[in-house]
Amino acid sequence: MPITHLLYLHGFRSSPQSAKARQVAAWMQRRHPGVTWWCPQLPPSPKEAMQMVTDGIASWPRADMAVMGSSLGGFYATHVAETCGCQAVLLNPAVNPARDLATYIGEQTSWHDPTERFFFEPRFVDELQALTHGPVAQPENYFALIAKGDEVLDWREMTGRYPGAQIRLLEGGDHAISDFPGHLPEVMGFLGLP
Repeated sequence: MPITHLLYLHGFRSSPQSAKARQVAAWMQRRHPGVTWWCPQLPPSPKEAMQMVTDGIASWPRADMAVMGSSLGGFYATHVAETCGCQAVLLNPAVNPARDLATYIGEQTSWHDPTERFFFEPRFVDELQALTHGPVAQPENYFALIAKGDEVLDWREMTGRYPGAQIRLLEGGDHAISDFPGHLPEVMGFLGLP
């Protein structure tokens, strides 16, 4: 079945203005204008973020939807895919954000607008823990693009989290996957959206 709905989830301190989100949006607009595309600005609270997503995709057909997520958005995308049984594309996905973000408690600024501030509360760590799943139920539903050169997340941990999934391991690269446009054809091809 062709994908009729695509959800994109950005990372921590990121936004729908991220380079990758905009590149996927442009791809969809140019090649698949009939597909429902949604890339919401996620609130800092993981619980609120996932409630917003759950409400937003409530009417989406599970068999014909897919989710894509970058970094913390990859962790969220895993939650969505496990809950909905849909396909997922993960871009340098966060594997243990409850552990990794515990050191970020306090005031944070947005990457794309440093004047935009938010407070990362201690309870958000517990909310992340509550969204953590065990081994993925259907590894064949997953495609992960992982850069060995990621300066934020450990590529071994990322690949180890998704055994049996289709993984494209990049030699070098960075957390932002700066050469993402070159990988778009393979990423979108996995979703049947060439």
